[in-house]
Amino acid sequence: MFRGATAVNLDSKGRVAIPTRYRSEILEESQGLMVCTVDLQQPCLVLYTLIEWENIEQKIKALPNLDPNTRALQRVVIGHATECELDRAGRILISPTLRQRVNLEKNLMLVGQLNKFEIWNESVWNRQIEADLALGVSEQFAQSNELKMLSL
Repeated sequence: MFRGATAVNLDSKGRVAIPTRYRSEILEESQGLMVCTVDLQQPCLVLYTLIEWENIEQKIKALPNLDPNTRALQRVVIGHATECELDRAGRILISPTLRQRVNLEKNLMLVGQLNKFEIWNESVWNRQIEADLALGVSEQFAQSNELKMLSL
C-alpha cells in the first residue's frame, strides 16, 4: 500500500525518482513496471504498478463499449496510458504528453493513494489540499452518509 505525500523533483529529461521506501514493493509486485495516465477528476496523473493497472483495464474492458461515457473514459484513461519502468536509480520517465496535460514543472508531489500514486504539480497540490481541508469542515462533508460510517 502506498501512503504519504512526498515532495519530488522532475529532472530535465522528465524523470522522477520514486522514494526508496516504495521501490522494493514495486520491484516485487511488477518487476518495476508501472503505468501512468491522467486522472479523470483531478488535474494530476495517476501511477499504478503494472499488476494494479491490469485490474483497471479489465474493469474498463467490462464496461459497455457503445456507451458514450465508456468511450470517453477509454479515450482519456486508456488513450493516455503510458508504460514506464523503474531504472537502476529508481526513476521513472514521464512522457512529455502527460507532463504537458497536467502542467508538471520541476517541483512535484508524489501522493500515495493505497493502490496507486497521484503525481501533482506542487503548487496545484497545495491549492487542492487547502480546498480539501475547507471541505472537511463543511456541512456538505458532515452530511455524507458514507463518511458518517467511517471512524478515524
